[in-house]
Amino acid sequence: MDLEIILDKLIDFATVYGIKIIGAILVWIIGSWLIKKIVRGIKKVMSKRNYDESLQKFLLNLINWILKILLVITLLGTLGVPTTSFAAIIAAAGLAIGLALQGSLGNFAGGVLIMIFKPIKIGDLIEAQGEVGVVKEIEIFTTKLTGLSNREIIIPNGALSNGNIINYTTEGTRRVDLTFGVGYDSDIKKTKGVLMNVLTSHPLVLKDPQPTVNVSALADSSVNFAVRPWCKAEHYWDVYFDVTEQTKEALDAAGIEIPYPHQVEIHKEA
Repeated sequence: MDLEIILDKLIDFATVYGIKIIGAILVWIIGSWLIKKIVRGIKKVMSKRNYDESLQKFLLNLINWILKILLVITLLGTLGVPTTSFAAIIAAAGLAIGLALQGSLGNFAGGVLIMIFKPIKIGDLIEAQGEVGVVKEIEIFTTKLTGLSNREIIIPNGALSNGNIINYTTEGTRRVDLTFGVGYDSDIKKTKGVLMNVLTSHPLVLKDPQPTVNVSALADSSVNFAVRPWCKAEHYWDVYFDVTEQTKEALDAAGIEIPYPHQVEIHKEA
């Protein structure tokens, strides 16, 4: 082949594709620069709003990959490669993945909502999905609790975000709801005084809000008193068990009867 013909072909190739290649290189350089700027900007916004660190990393990586895929499609279009088929393939793949991972995507969305709106945080004592425990870890798909008996409880974030959550830690204080019954022969004022003394003498019972003692019901065999001390959230079980024990001791010391079922034996003469 004549050298002149080869040079002509190279010139023709450079004329046809050279501009496209230069354009593609420029698109890649400018696009990569813009992606970095966008990701950095989003990261700053997330940091200012105190988004969870694991959520930041996940979302930033996801945004970065999506933008890079769009950049590659744009690059191919600049080179003259038909991008309609690529877009259709990506859309079909996305639909298939979405259907296959429907439950996981629901949990992911729930995790994002929890990390953004923060109804709970690590260390909170919560009740959700029929479980009670301290929040140990909030992940993208699940939330881990440490149960009251030191069990690890794993709750899918989709169910957690769509259900009721009772957060016992948010307000900082909790009311301990206790009920004690005494016999009908017991003096009500004396009993209230004994019960209130148990509450006011306990070091973990708060003075504000004030504890209360009130008659709550006239039951079949007892007069029931609603005993309501307040304490810090982390002292709930200490107060619950201490007050229960000390109330029994105080009522016994005051000679106030706590009713309980009696068995009466009937002896028949032979």
